[in-house]
Amino acid sequence: MAKPARVLIIAGSDSSGGAGIQADIKTVTALSAYAMTAITAVTVQNTKGVRSFHAIPPGVVAGQIEAVLSDIGADAIKTGMLVSAGIVGAVAGALRGHDGVPLVVDTVMIAKGGAHLLDDSGVEAMKRLLFPRAALITPNAPEAARLTGLAVETPDDLVRAGSMLMETGARAVLVKGGHLEGETVTDVLVDGSGAHMFRTRRIGNPSTHGTGCTLASAIATGMAQGLSLEDSIARARAFVQEAIRTGLPFGHGTGPVNHLHAIPPYKV
Repeated sequence: MAKPARVLIIAGSDSSGGAGIQADIKTVTALSAYAMTAITAVTVQNTKGVRSFHAIPPGVVAGQIEAVLSDIGADAIKTGMLVSAGIVGAVAGALRGHDGVPLVVDTVMIAKGGAHLLDDSGVEAMKRLLFPRAALITPNAPEAARLTGLAVETPDDLVRAGSMLMETGARAVLVKGGHLEGETVTDVLVDGSGAHMFRTRRIGNPSTHGTGCTLASAIATGMAQGLSLEDSIARARAFVQEAIRTGLPFGHGTGPVNHLHAIPPYKV
């Protein structure tokens, strides 16, 4: 049996199972790869929002990364919730010497319910320490606006923000347009060859918790499996679209997307 591709996820835990490490593991597994983790924070949350969270000490975060990479290794690495400059620094230090492994940085800053998941010093540390190392960063429109200081309200704004973020040293930027108005969702990939548009019709299902984590992990999985960046993004977007279409009506807030749609029911 061929060994599956290995994806290391560095992110926070979501007690509701819709986003964070739980979404990442489900996504990587559904796409036939092997998920490993380094937990950065334990959140207390459900479909109605994040109530609180507890940050893991930076040394413990670094220790998890070093333990995994020194033994199992990885074919791609994805970061999510990083909490603080201290944790960002620990992650950057632990990844030193693994520059050949593609890194996807999901710029998690604010939860869907509005809770802040990365402080200002953490944002600056992420830009300085992780963006230059990244094969791809994946900000949504509000995150791109915060990172660049630009208003990001139209597809043209997505291109401008992506182009500015390329100046941080990242090899590619995917600026996600799901927060913009309209029946079409436009995401823009900006890389060394220019801007590339990905467009899909918006799905009306309100169960959208975990879309950002799921997309970034799906892209990282594609890269780990040897797909090109554009093919990884296209497959990941199709995966997320179906996960939203079949989203689960759990809880009394924003329900989770269905990460398991690609897995056939188990037959006894």
